[in-house]
Amino acid sequence: MATTTSLTPPDQQREPPPQLGGVLWWALCAAAALGLAVCSSLGPHRVWGAAAAFGYLAAALVAARGRSSRTAGTVALAGAVALPLLWLLAVDRAQLEVRVVARSAALLLAEGTPYLHRPWVPEDFNPYLPGMSVFGLPEALAGPGPLTDPRLWMGAAFLGALAPALPAGSRSAPLRWIAACPLVALPLAVGGVDLPVAGLMCLGLALAGRGRAGAAGLALGAAAALKWTAWPAIPVVLALMTASSRSGGRAAGGAVVRSGGREAGGAVVLSGGREAGCGVIRSGGRQAGRAASRCGLVALLIAAVLVLPAALRDPGAFRAHVVDFPLGLTDAVSSAASPFPGHLLATHVPGGRTLALLLLGAGALLLALSLLVRPPATAADAAVRLALGLLLATAFMPASRFGYLVYPLVLVAWAAARAGPGQVLFRRIRESAPR
Repeated sequence: MATTTSLTPPDQQREPPPQLGGVLWWALCAAAALGLAVCSSLGPHRVWGAAAAFGYLAAALVAARGRSSRTAGTVALAGAVALPLLWLLAVDRAQLEVRVVARSAALLLAEGTPYLHRPWVPEDFNPYLPGMSVFGLPEALAGPGPLTDPRLWMGAAFLGALAPALPAGSRSAPLRWIAACPLVALPLAVGGVDLPVAGLMCLGLALAGRGRAGAAGLALGAAAALKWTAWPAIPVVLALMTASSRSGGRAAGGAVVRSGGREAGGAVVLSGGREAGCGVIRSGGRQAGRAASRCGLVALLIAAVLVLPAALRDPGAFRAHVVDFPLGLTDAVSSAASPFPGHLLATHVPGGRTLALLLLGAGALLLALSLLVRPPATAADAAVRLALGLLLATAFMPASRFGYLVYPLVLVAWAAARAGPGQVLFRRIRESAPR
């Protein structure tokens, strides 16, 4: 009798890999938070650093006394997220992005576009796509207040998208670790526009891995309407769905051949098995094309509906805010100036901005070629491929910041959470990739 194996084991059958949560980990987190509190020139960051350092040290002490990783993680969350968030809400302090999102929502309601017509200084620019304004609508409609603060809604969107993307029955441990990690805890407390984008990308990858093309397209389209950084996820997911469906067709074809070989004998059976198997493979190829097309069309439709009205309202302002400013092509200099290679080239090398943009394009081309030559075999593989692409983009963008590292961190952590016990993620990618 022919046997077939499910392409993607149900999430319920997976056990979570061990999570970082020992004394050394929390001590390192405390050192990082304390370093930010001492070195940062931004008030909200200094508040977070002081509170988070206390929380991480308390978590390290709890872990040192032999308490469970769950208890230590809860202590870290209280000190690194809840405490600074409540304090900053009480004194109405936030990262600049929070005010930009709130202003964009007010402009959207008043003028039909979230972009100022003539931005002059960096604070005037809104480098996000129109969908990001949705997180400022509560404040624009009900007025400023702790419950309408955009950072609360951005954090809720991140956690609400990431939780269902994690394996069912084992969500609390990886979700707790990700939220307590400094790169995520900081924007949860001070405000970070990249968190909902990262959460929706993980949700899109998870839905694609489960074969839910329309739902995956919906999640990816929503992410693509928030920020340009979500757009690389669309071709990665399309390559994943195409490769997974084709491999499913091959598996089904092999099963027909084996079944035919057992049930009858001779050359006629062999020929019939081949014909049946090829039919299944062709059917699998057609199904792959339909699923990928449906996902891509839904994603593009959702993004177009959310982006085009505001972009067509004032195309010049749209280009200045979301294209020229992030690429460093305006007179106003972005505050995103972390010392990555792209920023260093643009700042210190003659013609370095052009060279940085060329390197950025080369990184995008390498990602595209890798999808064609060796498409990802699983959702976890796709997440790591996307993380590598976004890491290259972060490195070579002329205007970049350390906060963008939240993308590869969340994607890799999500991929690791989906891996079965005893599996090494990168080895699994290497072994399962098509030859």
